Order: sequence, then C-alpha cells, then structure tokens
Amino acid sequence: MKLRISVVIVSVILLCQFVPIDRSVSKEEAPLIASEEVTSILKRSCYDCHSYQTVWPFYSYVFPISYLISDHIKEGRSELNFSNWEKLSLKKKSTAVASILEEIEEGEMPIFSYTIIHRGARLTQTEIEILKKWAEEIDAKYEEETK
Repeated sequence: MKLRISVVIVSVILLCQFVPIDRSVSKEEAPLIASEEVTSILKRSCYDCHSYQTVWPFYSYVFPISYLISDHIKEGRSELNFSNWEKLSLKKKSTAVASILEEIEEGEMPIFSYTIIHRGARLTQTEIEILKKWAEEIDAKYEEETK
C-alpha cells in the first residue's frame, strides 16, 4: 500500500513537470529611462520580478519551484513594472519611488529568497543612496510640475 501511494505521488510530481508555466514576455512598451547607474542597480536587483526582462534560471523549470517563481513574478509585475515605467505620470512615479525606497530600507526588497541565490542582487548602502538621489530627482520634477 505504501509503495502504491509513493508511486502515485512520484508520478504526479513527474507529470507536473510537463505542465507548462507561462514564461511569455510582453513587449516593453515604455521602459525606464534613467542614468546608467540607476538602471544598472535596478536591472541587477529588481528586473527579474519587476519587468519583462526576466531571466528564467534552470531551477525555474522544476516543479514545484516553477510555480512559486512564476507567482512571484506575476505579483511583482502587477505591483511595479519597469517595462512600463515611462507610461506613469510624475505623481505615480513619485509614489512608486517612495514605495521602492521604503521596501528597500525595511529590507523587504529584494526578497530574501531571491538574494539567497542571487547574491549580487543585494543592495549596498552606496547603491541605496544612489536610488534615494534618483527618487529625489523624480520628486523635484513632480513638485515643479504641480507649481
């Protein structure tokens, strides 16, 4: 009986390997325009989940990890998508950068499970300061626009 249950469980897991995960990539309609310094930081630490430039590593093709990663990316893109950044109004950009900085400063982003494998995604204090300066520039533009 135990052998049958084990065989069924292993069979289900193996069959799940063949259930396709949506890894399609949408066209970048209005990608982020920022300094090379800022884009480099964001691409390394944020783009896999917050853009259409996702790099799908080999383990993202293994069940059940594939489902977890796919869900993280869908959720990340729905919260913030740098591939559509330039479509946002200055007000929305200002709100978004404030949220980005808050998440970074609280250690919520990049998420811990991502930085375990992608150690290069961790942000240094210098990189956080660069992102703060970028946020201040966006805020200044927004304030100028609303005068």
